[in-house]
Amino acid sequence: MKRTTLSHMEISAICRELALLLHAGVGIGSGLALLAEEETGTSLKALLADLSKRVDEGEPLSSALRASGRFPAYVTGLTEVGERSGRMEEALQSLSRYYDDREQMDRRIRGALLYPSVLLVLMLVVIVVLLSQVLPVFDEVYASLGGQLTGVAGGLLALGRVLDTAMPVLCALLLVVVVFLGAFSVSAAFREGVFARWRRWRGDRGISRKTNDARFAQALAMGLGSGLPLEESMDLAAQLLEEVPGAAARCRDCRARLEQGGALAETMRQTGVLPAAACRLLALGVQSGSADTVMEEIAARLSREAGQAIEDRASQVEPALVLVCSILVGAILLSVMLPLMDIMTAIG
Repeated sequence: MKRTTLSHMEISAICRELALLLHAGVGIGSGLALLAEEETGTSLKALLADLSKRVDEGEPLSSALRASGRFPAYVTGLTEVGERSGRMEEALQSLSRYYDDREQMDRRIRGALLYPSVLLVLMLVVIVVLLSQVLPVFDEVYASLGGQLTGVAGGLLALGRVLDTAMPVLCALLLVVVVFLGAFSVSAAFREGVFARWRRWRGDRGISRKTNDARFAQALAMGLGSGLPLEESMDLAAQLLEEVPGAAARCRDCRARLEQGGALAETMRQTGVLPAAACRLLALGVQSGSADTVMEEIAARLSREAGQAIEDRASQVEPALVLVCSILVGAILLSVMLPLMDIMTAIG
């Protein structure tokens, strides 16, 4: 049986509490054991206890998280960066903030999608019923008056006959849409599966590209700030993007060019692992000897930009669906009123 990934809230809570325990001087294995004792859920309690056992036996936390199969690649990758750089507490705090933001954003997206989507489905049902059941009645009345529906009204009637013929297929498609929307709204595992497939297919464009850049910059900043060699920092940062083929390919290309003696900022600009503006800022940091500090600022800036882009896109979803619903309402009115007007004209 496939083990489901933990929810964003669960990951955020574990990372936040573990970071607090590390700050208080408690070891990772002991911290996980304490979290397991306080946990009331059976599944999560067993998971934390197993992680504590693995860490106490000498296994790195990142390896234990990966072996459990319950944590996303970003969690295991950034945890490994924290281990290698000696900044585990900072890595856990960053993960806690990231997944807390993801949870809040998921709630906004669900709220923006659910009501308009339900309204859209209901509108489609009403339109199909009107076109396939009501308009034929108008046509019969009009025929009894010695005429027939023409123009827009006639076109709508023809469309209604097609829809009536295809009604079984339409009902099946509508059921699929309803099931998909319901699963997407209720199941965190289903949403994560959809997002994972999206990242593999088109996960390196638009907002996803901004998110990938922010992840890469954050991991690279942690590595450089801890004194790790540039090549090793690059390798660790690239591991976070293995689930996105396009981003991973850019990282490998950048790594190869650096080995050939390319300048850091220029190579990143040529391969596209960071935006051009960030590369120009990094070049200034390299010249002044403060590349690690500048990279941390770049990571923070890219994270803010990615978060704002997601919020902006989420805020556009609901108005777009409402606009579609409004157009459908107009279509409903036209489909009823135009034939009725023709009938009234024939009677008068």
